[in-house]
Order: sequence, then C-alpha cells, then structure tokens
Amino acid sequence: MRTKLRRLLTAALLIPLLALGLAVPASARAAPAKDIRERLAAIPGMTVTEEKPTTTGHRYFLLTFTQPVDHDRPWLGTFQQRLSVLHRGEDRPTVFYTNGYTLGTTPSRTEPTRLTDGNQVSIEYRFFTPSRPQPADWSKAGIEQAAADAHRLIGALKRIYRQEWISTGASKGGMSSVYHRRFYPDDVDGTVAYVAPNDVDDREDSAYSAFFEHVGSAECRAALSAAQRELLVRRSTLEPRYAADNAARGGTFETVGSADRGYEIGVLDVVWAFWQYAGEADCAAVPAATATDDQLYAWLDTHSGIDSNTDQSLAAYTAYYYQAGTQLGSPGFDVSGLTGLLHYDTRELYTPRSYVPRSIPMRFDRHAMRDIDSWVRHGAERIIFVYGQNDPWGAERFTLGRGSEDSYVYTAPGANHGAKIAALTPADSAAATAKLLDWAGLGGTGSLLAPRVQPFTDLDHEGLLQEHHRL
Repeated sequence: MRTKLRRLLTAALLIPLLALGLAVPASARAAPAKDIRERLAAIPGMTVTEEKPTTTGHRYFLLTFTQPVDHDRPWLGTFQQRLSVLHRGEDRPTVFYTNGYTLGTTPSRTEPTRLTDGNQVSIEYRFFTPSRPQPADWSKAGIEQAAADAHRLIGALKRIYRQEWISTGASKGGMSSVYHRRFYPDDVDGTVAYVAPNDVDDREDSAYSAFFEHVGSAECRAALSAAQRELLVRRSTLEPRYAADNAARGGTFETVGSADRGYEIGVLDVVWAFWQYAGEADCAAVPAATATDDQLYAWLDTHSGIDSNTDQSLAAYTAYYYQAGTQLGSPGFDVSGLTGLLHYDTRELYTPRSYVPRSIPMRFDRHAMRDIDSWVRHGAERIIFVYGQNDPWGAERFTLGRGSEDSYVYTAPGANHGAKIAALTPADSAAATAKLLDWAGLGGTGSLLAPRVQPFTDLDHEGLLQEHHRL
C-alpha cells in the first residue's frame, strides 16, 4: 500500500511540471522496462543458455537452474537442471509442464498452454541427462526430491509470472504433476494430469490382464495374440536376425543380459505397445500367421523397436526404470497364452530391474504410491485426470474419494496414450475446458477459443513421442 501511495504522489508532482513544459528530473523518470531475457537471467541460480526463434508472439528460452542434490541437506552439493520458458506475457497465466523425462528443446505447447494462451515452463526431470548430479547418488532420484525441484523453480519464477499457474504432464509427467501437488498443494491453482498410471499395489496387477481381455474387438485381440505367438514360434529365425541387426548398429545387451532376453522382452511388449500408440483402426495391418518373416519382423520393429532393449537405448531411461523399480511400480499381465514358447520367467525378466545396470542398487518402497493414492482420495483439490479408453496404462488409474474436492476423472472414447481434453465427448470436453479456464483466472473470458497469436504446429504433449513405450 505504501508503495502504491508513493507512486501516486510522484505522479501528482510530475503532472504540473509536464503541464508547464518543464523538464522532468532524470531521477524521477521511470526506468525502462527490462527485457524478459534479462529478467530471467537475473533470477539467482538461473542461466539463459539459448533463445530460439519462433514465428509467433512468443519467445522461447532454454535455461538451467541450480538445484540442491538433496533439498533436505542442500550443503551436500548442487546440479544444473534444464528447463525451457515459452514467454507469452506477464499478464497471462503460466502452465508448468512436468515432463517426467528429458527436456524437449523445440518450441511447442501443451494443450493447457494452448487453451489458456499462456506462458509455459517445462522442466527436465532430475537424473535424466544432462540434469544429473555427478557423481550420481541414485537415492536422491525419488519423487519427493523431484517435487521439491518443481516447488523451488516455481517460487523463483513467480517473481516474474504472477498470474495463475496450472501444472500439467502426460504419462510419467502426469504422475509427476500429481506428486508435486501432493507435497506442495498450493504451488499452482490447478492441475491437468494426462494418462497418469497409479500403481498402488505393485504386487497386484490383475487390472492389466482384465484390460487386455476386453480392449478393442475380439477379432483384433485374436489377431494380435496370433502375431505375438508367431514371433516366438519363428524365434529360431528371427532372434538371430534381431541379434545381428543390433550388433551391426553397435547395440549391446549387458543390462538385460543377452540378445535372446532382449528379443523376448520385445515380443512381450508388442501387444502393449500396439494399444498404447495405435488403435482399432490399425488392426488390419497386424500380420497374419501366414505372413512372411520380413512382415513379422517389420511389425515388431514398428511397435516394440528392434533396438529398444539395447544398452544404448535403455541408458536414456535409466532414471525412469530406477523410479519404477523403487517407487512407481510396474505392470504385469497374463502370459498363459504363450506357455511353452517363453525361455525365461516373466516375473524375473519383465521387471524394472532388468533395465537398470546392476551397479545401481534398487530397493522398492511400498509406501510411496499408497501415500500418493491416499492423498488424492482424501485431500486432492483442483485436479483433472484424462485417460484414454484403449490405453493399457489407464488400467490402473487415479480414483477420487470423498475427500477429493473440485477434481474430475475423464475418459476419452477410443483414445490411446495420447488422450487429451479435445478427444473427450463434447460435454466432457466443454466441462473440463471451462474448469481449466476458471482455475487459470480466465473463466468467462472466452480467450481460449480465440488465441491472440497464430498457433505453433503443436504437439499435444511436448516430449510424449520421445517416451519409451513402456511408459
């Protein structure tokens, strides 16, 4: 209040001087506004590393921010965490995008950013390179430390972006947005969590088996099962080809153990990956039992990725698999239809431990997800969950309880792991959009439907396409 009064008095004194044509003292003139790049760089611990051009009214910056390795014991050291800022204007709301993985460095907007015509801050998840402390103490890669990263960064940026904040993320990023709210519920005004799994009891996976028994049409399910079996029936031909192709590319299999183990994991993945990123319309392309080896092999590559289980590919996702094996949990499903064709015990092979180098110790914390689930049911506020009807990750999802306030769960008909608000039924899409606008301080303005700038060629979820198909 004092500052405001001081400004009013100063203005009152200047008006007579201007009316008389007298010069205004230099000390009384308003200092020129600093450029947004300067303002970002002035935040303690923040470094602007690059500004990339856009063809719109936005400005796009890549930055690093100094974070403690351990927020509970900041004297133990720091690391540089990457982020990006898509600047629209200080008068607009800001969307905080918890990527969950590595940072995308091409300007793009999430759905909430487009709908609000807002700013967007995207953060690289800790322990994904290059946002990894050296040496890496993997015990500091958990959800509470990552939530503290988000909390500290939001606090730093709120000195510039003072309008409403909305957090969002897809898949593991959606999970991360919920975890952040669990520990810092008041950092943002609302959250849109897309396709976020919620594996409360890692030992109980019947929901995934039930999903695969009912997803899509019976004809499509039968075709997928037959093609998966055929990949194992022809293993003596296809697995040596798989091993040779990866060797030619420089791919090795020390982490999973062998090319044969990598091949089996890929075959186990193929039906899951189909429903995660494809859909009923793609069933016609599933190879029949009479297909050639080339056709079967190409189909496996399309959906599982021939090199996805090599050391070189897995290295980019070590931080995810570590989290899955220590806190998040991982899915399992019925493989009785493949009896007699598998070389390994699926309970031992198809787990996060298979994808993390043995030099990194792992111990599972059964309390972590139960705590999150309990908070969502009994204390969550202002969260929208969006799932795809045909997405296997939605088999175990977040559920609201009597203590959840102003929160909603929507399912997009026929959608996969790319489900979004626009894919909901018209009534649900309108309701979710209106709620998002309300949280963003734009209720009733109609500004979302008439963005003031030409939109980017947008990705529905920045970085979603770079995710490994297991999450």
